[in-house]
Amino acid sequence: MIIKNPKFEISAVSKNQYPKGDLPEIVLVGKSNVGKSSFINTMVCRKNLARTSNVPGKTRQINFYNMDNKFYFVDLPGYGYSKMSKKEQIVSGKYIEEYLEKGPNVRLIIFLVDIRHKPTEDDKLMYDYILKSNLPFIVLTNKADKIAVTKVNEEIEKIKQDLGISFSTILPFSSERKVYTEKVWDEIEKYVF
Repeated sequence: MIIKNPKFEISAVSKNQYPKGDLPEIVLVGKSNVGKSSFINTMVCRKNLARTSNVPGKTRQINFYNMDNKFYFVDLPGYGYSKMSKKEQIVSGKYIEEYLEKGPNVRLIIFLVDIRHKPTEDDKLMYDYILKSNLPFIVLTNKADKIAVTKVNEEIEKIKQDLGISFSTILPFSSERKVYTEKVWDEIEKYVF
């Protein structure tokens, strides 16, 4: 898929701020430093559409990115390393939950994990939450460029075992090695057209 005019549309913290209309929404979830913003930039061949940072936890609202009026990438605040206070974490957790439960246009969840590390307890909680949501999802093992190409499949198998994945699509991804983007687009296209 080629996206010609991607744009940031709005940040939201409640349902009345979500974009109006019925465009499909592809939702990104994962730890604060797993590379959700880099994923968006890579998929649309832009460097700075979604802001990236060396400081985890910069995304504190739900960010909607309009993809040529075909669908939205929706970037949820990350969990884990964020420097948010406990109170801020509770507040952002509530609006994330509200979005996933009441967002009428969610078509697919993309759950990003770091291929180099064992899934954390937070990752396992998120995976369980996604399963219970009954929404379609895929798992992306991000940062595949940080390990040898010959180790990618082996690390994916370890993550499948750690999370207990038996039936879900799980793919490698890398913002550096763009060779993985086509398979991800193939998955996304099943849910937006």
